[in-house]
Amino acid sequence: MNLSNLSKILQDEPVFRLKQAREAVSGNLINSWDEATNLPAELREKLKKEVSLEINAQITPGQKSDSQKALIIFDDDEKVETVLMKHKDGRNTVCVSSQVGCPLGCSFCATGKIGFKRNLVADEIVEQAVFWGRMLKKESKAGVIARKPEFVRADEAIPRNTFEEYSSESGSSNSGLLRRPSAMSSGSNDSRVAPRNDEAARIHGVVFMGMGEPFLNYENVLAAIRILNDKDGLNIGARHISISTAGIIEGIKKLAEEPMQINLALSLHAPNDKLRESLMPIAKKYSVKEIFETLDEHTQKTNRRVMIEYIMIKDKNDSDECAKELAGLIKKMKKPLVFVNLILYNPSGRGFFESLRPTGIFKPSSGERTKAFKAILEKEGIEAVQRWRFGDEIGGACGQLIVN
Repeated sequence: MNLSNLSKILQDEPVFRLKQAREAVSGNLINSWDEATNLPAELREKLKKEVSLEINAQITPGQKSDSQKALIIFDDDEKVETVLMKHKDGRNTVCVSSQVGCPLGCSFCATGKIGFKRNLVADEIVEQAVFWGRMLKKESKAGVIARKPEFVRADEAIPRNTFEEYSSESGSSNSGLLRRPSAMSSGSNDSRVAPRNDEAARIHGVVFMGMGEPFLNYENVLAAIRILNDKDGLNIGARHISISTAGIIEGIKKLAEEPMQINLALSLHAPNDKLRESLMPIAKKYSVKEIFETLDEHTQKTNRRVMIEYIMIKDKNDSDECAKELAGLIKKMKKPLVFVNLILYNPSGRGFFESLRPTGIFKPSSGERTKAFKAILEKEGIEAVQRWRFGDEIGGACGQLIVN
């Protein structure tokens, strides 16, 4: 799909034509300009010749049916992976990539192995969501989707889809985080976003947790979010969009200035500089102290909670001492609006890309160790949850995205 010259082609048309065209692509999720019946027939023919809507993609379905991974191939033959996560309550969350490869080279992440190729432009990021939107629409028409989702309140302080992979075994009450009125109830006065299409066939949230560091492609990421958020497009609320960063301080500060209430997640994975540097080379530039000072500024300015992502790696960062040190960092914040998301390390080195996946040097922490780590945090008054492992069997889970 190439929308780069859409504005140029429509420059002699009435101003509203561009809006109509974009609404047809990202709102109505058309596969062909023939379906854009809001446009004149002559213009549709012109667009068919000059603006391709084809998305070159290959899908890897998950055996568990809760996730699917797709390889998106762009016009220059560069590739990224994107994942669709289907939740039991009917919500659909898309994990998008922001870069081809990644320059950070984290030792637990397969993406860094391929290095950095280039940034994605905004339309290439949106294309990943449009791809899954089209697929969900097709499934709905074919009667594949039979789920009845619950609505998420538009005014929730912490939208569930932002932190979607809670574990039912985590033992966390999550009290006060979520309230889900029935999707089938009538006469409700809750401030939910009106559904654009069949709720089970739409994308409810987007997380920038795929390939790349979003804050190293800040302008394109924010431009993509504005398109995803557009009420005439995919209509995804800003509170249902999350950006995960390895701790790019400049990006965290810029995001706090944005008018949209986008969620922030920090990929921390270690509570001190020495340990973090052994896992994440970027830690040599941004210290844990600097990152937490910036997080504190962010929560004070936005009054929004931040998710701290912490991959549990056996005998590496899962000790009681690490848990206590992490709790100490959070408790020092003036406004500690954070919670910790414990993620079991996903081993790579499997399937077609075995030779390209170096991260199998680690092993995930045991369930008992994770439970003990979580208990220490909670004893210190820190809320902690454990993430569902979406897509691990298809190489689509956290840290597994890579392309051949």
